[in-house]
Amino acid sequence: MGGGAAGLAAAIGAAQTAGGSARVVLLDKNPRPGKKLLATGNGRCNLDNLTAGEAGRYFTSSPRALSPLLAAIGRADLSGWWAGLGLVTRPDETGRVYPYSNQAADLTALLLRWVEALGVCLRPGCRVESLRQGQGGYLVQFENEAGQPETLRADGVICALGGSAGPQFGTDGFGPAFAGKCGGRLAPVYPCLTPLACPKDQVKGLAGLRAKAGAALMDGERVLAREQGEVQFTDYGLSGICIMQLSGLLAPGRGPKNPAVSLDLFPALSEAELTALLAARAELPGQTAESFWLGLLARPLGAALWARAGLPGGATASQNPSQWQKLAKLAKDWRFGPLTPCGWKQAQTTGGGLSLEELEPESFGFRGCPGLYFVGETLDCAGSCGGFNLHWAFGSGLVAGRHAARPPRPTKPKKKK
Repeated sequence: MGGGAAGLAAAIGAAQTAGGSARVVLLDKNPRPGKKLLATGNGRCNLDNLTAGEAGRYFTSSPRALSPLLAAIGRADLSGWWAGLGLVTRPDETGRVYPYSNQAADLTALLLRWVEALGVCLRPGCRVESLRQGQGGYLVQFENEAGQPETLRADGVICALGGSAGPQFGTDGFGPAFAGKCGGRLAPVYPCLTPLACPKDQVKGLAGLRAKAGAALMDGERVLAREQGEVQFTDYGLSGICIMQLSGLLAPGRGPKNPAVSLDLFPALSEAELTALLAARAELPGQTAESFWLGLLARPLGAALWARAGLPGGATASQNPSQWQKLAKLAKDWRFGPLTPCGWKQAQTTGGGLSLEELEPESFGFRGCPGLYFVGETLDCAGSCGGFNLHWAFGSGLVAGRHAARPPRPTKPKKKK
């Protein structure tokens, strides 16, 4: 159930494993599967990462349960599976893996071609309503494309129902809610990999500016995490990959109560080195507050930093030498906060969801319910930027699909006493 990355991988993996001995049905509420997949990686589809097996690159409330699940994905050999489907990939210098064509549309078309070639029964426009155990399997009740109720009996059910991020792609939080109705324990969901909003007066006049910087998530004076990259200033707060990475640590109940971001606009220099640089720059003939930042920072950014430090305008040579230390200190620790994660529409993925401790580690099976699986964004596992979320989605779907399609192991007859 679900036609995103995880659902497509599950359907193909199940059909490949069954080899025609089982009927595989893919239900999706969208008119065409893969809608969200088409937008990933800015349309280029960053489908994996060379370091995607590292547990430290994921956000979850159950880190101990995560490692064996990632190991199961590793054993599934995603790169070999892609090669078997005919997809040629290439990594960039940071380890991000893309289709060789750099087109998300190509990858989506390839998956749908295999869905058709393997005889998967694709049912678009179907909205799942409920799931209950029946005699020897499960009964899936759903509303079909014509708006009529239907019931489907299945020996195995894979729930790839997504999360809450990206409602413009058809997601609405149904996945975690459905897992909860099935009796699963949920971690609170939250927008993950999303820009961060702060009081608007802190970014007044900065919208549209970008700067290479170090970014630290702060809890008071305690540093919780550090990232580095391009920071994008908006009219509501801060964005950019390094900022969105920090948003993953703002899980309800686990993150800081009053989070703030500290920007270091000169991460390659110590505060003392930057102080000396600024003081020397001030001695250049005819240097003014307006010309001071030429070649260092965008002029509006430098002007905002100057004003925040409380330095007067005019010729820089007239400034008190201690002012340069004050300016350097601010440039190395420019605080923005309190912070609020932006909403679901801007979030790349969903944090929280069905606890990983509810799953069988080798199959993504729902404990206590043989034949029922949960995969992808419905689970309490959000990856970092850079292909980690699609590694989790494709990998969990493939593992569950293969496991669901395997014939049950014959039980050994009991020995007579």
